[in-house]
This record gives sequence, C-alpha cells and structure tokens, in this order.
Amino acid sequence: MSRTTTLFTNGALFDGHHLLGDGEVLVVDGRIAEIRLGSDRVDRTAADVTDVVDLGGGLLAPGFVDAHVHAVQGGLERIRCDLTAGTTRDDYLRLIAGYAAAHPAAPWILGGGWSMTAFPGGAPTAADLDAVVPDRPVFLPNRDHHGAWVNSAALALAGIDRHTPDPADGRFERDADGEPTGTLHEGAMTAVARLVPETTDDEYYAALLEGQRHLHSLGITGWQDAIIGAYSGMGDVGPTYVRAARRGDLTAHVVGALWWERDRGVEQVADLVARRAEYTSGRFRATSVKIMQDGIAENYTASMLAPYLDRCGHATRNSGHSFVPGEALRGYVARLDAEGFQLHVHAIGDRGTREALDAFVGTDADHRHHVAHLQFVHTDDVGRFAELGVAANLQMLWACLDDQMVDLTIPFVGEERAGRQYPFGDLARAGTRLVAGSDWPVSTANPLEAVHVAVNRTAYGDTGPAGTRPFLPEQALPLETAFAAYTSGSAWINHRDVDGGAGVLRSGAVADLVTLDRNPFSGPPGEIAAATVTSTWVDGAPVHGH
Repeated sequence: MSRTTTLFTNGALFDGHHLLGDGEVLVVDGRIAEIRLGSDRVDRTAADVTDVVDLGGGLLAPGFVDAHVHAVQGGLERIRCDLTAGTTRDDYLRLIAGYAAAHPAAPWILGGGWSMTAFPGGAPTAADLDAVVPDRPVFLPNRDHHGAWVNSAALALAGIDRHTPDPADGRFERDADGEPTGTLHEGAMTAVARLVPETTDDEYYAALLEGQRHLHSLGITGWQDAIIGAYSGMGDVGPTYVRAARRGDLTAHVVGALWWERDRGVEQVADLVARRAEYTSGRFRATSVKIMQDGIAENYTASMLAPYLDRCGHATRNSGHSFVPGEALRGYVARLDAEGFQLHVHAIGDRGTREALDAFVGTDADHRHHVAHLQFVHTDDVGRFAELGVAANLQMLWACLDDQMVDLTIPFVGEERAGRQYPFGDLARAGTRLVAGSDWPVSTANPLEAVHVAVNRTAYGDTGPAGTRPFLPEQALPLETAFAAYTSGSAWINHRDVDGGAGVLRSGAVADLVTLDRNPFSGPPGEIAAATVTSTWVDGAPVHGH
C-alpha cells in the first residue's frame, strides 16, 4: 500500500504553545514526519511528496478542539427553524413565519437560537408567536438553552396556566395577574419539552453530520459534546455518535460527557459506567460526566454567594439555584472520580464555582476534571484551580460588553461582582490549565472570534452599547495563550495528547491540523477574527477545503 505524504509550505507555524515562525511541515500517513524552520526546507524528492499545500503566507496550526459544544443539537437547529441569523424580535417572527409556511404538515414548530436581548427583560411572549403560528404548538429554546419560547397552543397542550406552580429548578415568566406569558426558564421547559414529538434516529444522524460539517469548516478537528443524555427536549445522542463512528462517518475525534440527571442520585452511577462501555467506539469515547451545577445570570438562576439586585439596585431574596446541593455534589464527584470518570461541571455563579471546586478536593488530577463557563469566580477561589489540578474551560466569546452583558447582567449583580467576570488573565497568572470551547449553538462555534475576544475583550466589529471599549482589559490573554487553550489545551482535556499526541506540531504527532488564510500573530490584534479557515485535516486527511 502506497504511503500518503503532504507538504505544508510557505507559511508560519504555531506549534500548539508558541509561534515558531515561517517553516514547512511534512505529514506522512497521518502523522507529522518533519518540521523545518526558516530557510531549511524538506527534501521533496527524498520525502516522495505526493501533495503540496501552499499556505500563501498564512498559518498552519494544530486543529482547534472545542472543549464544550453541543454538535448534534447545533446541527438539529440548523436543519429546523434556525433563528441564529436573526437579532431582533421582527427578525425572529419573520423567520418563524417563513419556516411554518414552508412546513405546513409539521405538527410542531421546533428549532431555536433566539437571543434574550431582542426582548424586554429577555422574555418573548406567546402572543407574538400566536400572531404567526396560531394553529400548532411552538417550542423554541433560546441560544443558551436555559429558556424556551412557546405559544399559547403549547401552553394549553401542557396545561400551564396561572394555577401551575413553578418547578423547583425553574420558573414560568408571568404577567401581573400571574398568567404565564410564553417564556419558560430552566426546569420549566420540561413541562412543554416532554410533549414534543420524539426526534427520529435518522434526524439525529443528519443533525450530527450537519453539525460536524459546520465545525470542520471552522477548523475544528475534535470536540467534547457537553451533554450525552436527555435534556431540554433532546434525546440521548450517544447511539447517534456510535452509529457514525462504526459507519466511518464520524471524522472528528469526540469525547462525550454523559448527562448527570439532577433528579436522581448516586444510583445512576452504575448506569453511567454501563453507558461508557456501550458508547465508546472508534473516534467516540463517552468518558466524561457533565453536571450542571447552576443556571445563568441573565434569568437569575446562576448560583451566587450574595443575592441578585432588583432594577433599583436593592438586594433581592434570590441568590440563584444550586441544582445539586453542595454536600451531595461532593459525594457524587468522589464516586464518579473513583470510577475513573472525568467530571465536566457547568458553573456560572461564584457559589456554583466554589461548590464545584469544593467537590474536587481529594480527586485524581489525572482524570483532568474541568469547570466550564466561569463567569463569576470569587477572588479567593482563583488560585484553587491550579492547586486542585482542575482545568478552566473558557467560553471566551462571552467576555465582552455586548447587549446581554450591559442590559441583563451588570445591573443585577452590582459593581463589585461585575468587575470580576470571566477572569481569564487572573486564572492564567495563577497557573491554571486553560482549555476552550464555544457552547455552540448557544453562540458561534468560530474559534477565531472567541480568541479575538480573549485577546481584545471586545467582540470583532463590535457595534453594541459599549462600542469598542474593552471589558475588564486586565483579564485579557496573550494571543499565544488563547490559541494554546483552543488547540493543545482542549486536546489535552480530551486526552488526545497520548499515543503520539494531537493538539501540537511536533515530529510523530497526529496530523490534526488547520490552515488559515493569514497569520493572526503578524497583524493588529483588532483583526484576529478577520482570519478565515482555508482547510481542516484529521489524521492527515482533509475534511474541509483543499
């Protein structure tokens, strides 16, 4: 069998940790065989080069790895009523009306991707949906999947009215008379989601392939799917990944985080152990467990050490939700750690973050536990990540003064807490292992846009309420550090550094690679996100471009 040799030339090299400068990389049979820098060149004849990739002055780097993403969910929204292209109430209603007209036989209108900032108080109404879809139930989660927009038909079908109590882990948005208005927060989504027609296996499969195609187009060669289990109207997509892996359709390397059901206890550990064995096949490994410790700040469910403020700046009696009591969390984490699982914890609030760190005391750092999101971290807890060997899983894109931050977060948390959000710089200076993910479809999956925010603390082309004013610029990351988090860091969290290694450029490493049309390290920081992906490679084979 003849070997495949690909030469990448005429560009700069980032090795997963540092910029090396201009050079060439030779890939042979899916692994990096040679790296030459400066004027030193690969002997093309001796290497029997069969394919040459001219970088055209751009950049070659290890492929991006998304350490927190919902690939099937994102793909499913793209093939349903996809609202991510909209930004205003009128945009969303136009998209929904168009989708409903194009799918007259669909018993439900499903999809999602709307932004809370398009609506007063972040809460859209059933009345608006009724105007465009009066005849069928509608269930549309928002971008962060901590809330859903439903119409009157869905409320009636679920039997939700002024007498329906809020669930312990969520609430129904209501008017002054107590009538539900059409927005369901957190656990309240279940009241309607349980009635949504079951997604077929083939629909999930098509969604995975669409999600994978989209992620590859952004230079992503692998990821950690942050929920493998039934949640928010989604079924368990573990079998979908296994099907794709066994058929050879899964071209990315994926770790699945099995969903911890918060209404159950330690008795589910045996089920998780069994599913880990059942779901691990080929390029898919279900070796992590996802625990959602709290909600989000925008609907006041992120777990805080002090109460939220009202619109007048006065303290309320609400300090958010810890979905798993702290003492119980410590027991669950200890048991899962003993079973060899990696723990992947969602924590937005400072109390949720502290409860997660408390639970990791005494666990095995070799399992590479990580806490995702980390919007609010108390200063006393910043140094504990490195001390405990727990990685910080950063959603870099959110660390800017966008509409959501300005309108729905800062006024309700107060000046002191607002000044310690997304403390990337402090975490890095404390020696924390940094990894990065997008949480797509909550927000864009584009790593370059996220890295841009991490470095500039402003969104690319930001025209929001703060314009180009950086958000807490002292928490910015150097470009090399941000790139490392999204490449070698996230590859490490997925244990892809073993067996020769991925996430790095070095001789013998797996050739999971991305090429960019320019070198972001040589241009102005304000143009980082202007770079585009020209090709993506997994195990030395192109999966996008080229």
